[in-house]
Amino acid sequence: MAGRVALVTGGTSGIGAASAEALLAAGYRVAANFGANEAAARAFLGRTGIPVFSWDVADGAACIAGVEAVEKALGPIDVLVNNAGITRDAMLHKMDAGQWKQVMDVNLGGCFNMCRAVIEGMRARRFGRVINISSVNGLSGQAGQTNYAASKAGIIGFTKSLALEGASRNITANVIAPGYIDTPMVAAVPAAVMDDILKTVPAGRLGRPEEIARAVVFLAADEAGFITGITLSVNGGKYLG
Repeated sequence: MAGRVALVTGGTSGIGAASAEALLAAGYRVAANFGANEAAARAFLGRTGIPVFSWDVADGAACIAGVEAVEKALGPIDVLVNNAGITRDAMLHKMDAGQWKQVMDVNLGGCFNMCRAVIEGMRARRFGRVINISSVNGLSGQAGQTNYAASKAGIIGFTKSLALEGASRNITANVIAPGYIDTPMVAAVPAAVMDDILKTVPAGRLGRPEEIARAVVFLAADEAGFITGITLSVNGGKYLG
């Protein structure tokens, strides 16, 4: 794995930042994508030295240009971690079409856009590791998140299909489905709601971003070439499906 290039979307905060740092520590050359938070990205760059690149994963043309920029700077992308994601929570009877479309475009559309931008190169080089970040709520569902849960469940089906397409060329595609992790996204959940959620987690706590990053590094390894099409749940026992 020494010298392999890894790209992490949504890679300057939360799970993405932890994954980028863990890959760097494991010997990868790492790039981190971010969307709009320039200040956080610059702080991440200053702290880690990992180069940062800004584009909207919901924009297919921007993803192609972004991948080209990363590859010009670091070399061909061997490992893609699709971590970028958003929430626009509402009960379905109050959800508007914009809330649905935004989440689907970023979470599921972004997964397609990024995989499409790297897959031909991976096929030509006969190596690739695609790691798509889903969610426990894509497995179990969650009230108020029909859009988010659908996007994250869609990632699982997408990944299984990509795994079948890539296996003969040493390209693996796997999913990590985190539970509730101590990130800025989860921090936005009202305290009373979070208290109720934690009661359903046998481990009795939020996960740490570093615990997801450990799974990312495991699946990214050259030695993980016989693992493909799986969903690795890292959720403290919240959902055992």
